[in-house]
Amino acid sequence: MARNWKPLDDEQLDREVEDARRQSRIVSDSEARAVSARYNRRTRRIEVELADGCLFAFPAARAEGLEGATADQLAEVEVLGDGYALHWEKLDADFTVAGLLAGRLGSRAWMREHARRAGSVTSGAKARAARANGRKGGRPRKGVSRGTQE
Repeated sequence: MARNWKPLDDEQLDREVEDARRQSRIVSDSEARAVSARYNRRTRRIEVELADGCLFAFPAARAEGLEGATADQLAEVEVLGDGYALHWEKLDADFTVAGLLAGRLGSRAWMREHARRAGSVTSGAKARAARANGRKGGRPRKGVSRGTQE
């Protein structure tokens, strides 16, 4: 295969490097990056301050690897990877900031199990709704839209 490129002179190389740096800053500014993270003992939440000035928090007990941890262990959160990740050394727990913002508080298997357990919880409201549906003839069949029956 023939080489169809020409070597860059110093001026062209400097322009290419500066363009790459500019693009890197644009991408970096548009991605969620943490500048700080802390455990709030009063609310029992992990609070994350982002580079764009936004602040978000999540309950520590709902995150894989953090449930059951002591307040002192949770307070040892570190921001890693230029702000792209949170890390707890003693708990061996890591989360990406983008994943947390998307609601991923654990692995797929852990999230699936967490959702299964949450769905199996019974309450007075669920029992009342089930009884009301029973009086109306039960749950509507799948595939039957409201107002029409086939």
